Amino acid sequence: MTRRKRPEDRPAQGFTLIEVLVALVIVALGMSALLGTLTSAANGAAYLRDKIFAQWVALNQIATVRLQQQLPSLGNSSGEVELANRKWTWQQTVTKLDVPGVMRIDVSVRPSDVVPAKGSKDQNWFVTITGVKGDALAQPVGRSDYGDISAANEECGGQYPDPNEQPKCSPNGPGTSTPITTPTVTPPTVPGTGAPGPTTSSPSPQ
Repeated sequence: MTRRKRPEDRPAQGFTLIEVLVALVIVALGMSALLGTLTSAANGAAYLRDKIFAQWVALNQIATVRLQQQLPSLGNSSGEVELANRKWTWQQTVTKLDVPGVMRIDVSVRPSDVVPAKGSKDQNWFVTITGVKGDALAQPVGRSDYGDISAANEECGGQYPDPNEQPKCSPNGPGTSTPITTPTVTPPTVPGTGAPGPTTSSPSPQ
């Protein structure tokens, strides 16, 4: 008759070496995937931040060209500016459009520390912004529609007129010669005598 083994007589059960290795491989793969996802998200956020800064640089360059009185020269030009404690390289291309008197301005921007791919200077641009500028330019004038105070001051003798005295210049603004006339008031006369009548004055408010 065989003797049944008691539970305390059985050997202790545990994980084998192969099972431990398989578990470690699964954990390592999961951690690698998680770290890869976090790294990709961080790189994407940094790229979007740099792209927004590059857009600002391009828009500033187009605004600078538009504020200039003279038209930009056709062709390519480049430069470097600093924004957000980082240097940015921009390239500007000015071409003519089919519309007479209108020019197209293309501005491409990338960080200065980014190496162009394959050694080409025309690659790895972060953004390219397009704007237009016309040749209908007007030279700035020194006088506004309401008159120039400095010009009026010069024509009034170099100083503002005394408010208690009659101004020596025309009320129509500098450069005009319309004299200032003060209306005369004739007191009424008594009929038949020709003598001046009594003057009346309105009582002052108390």
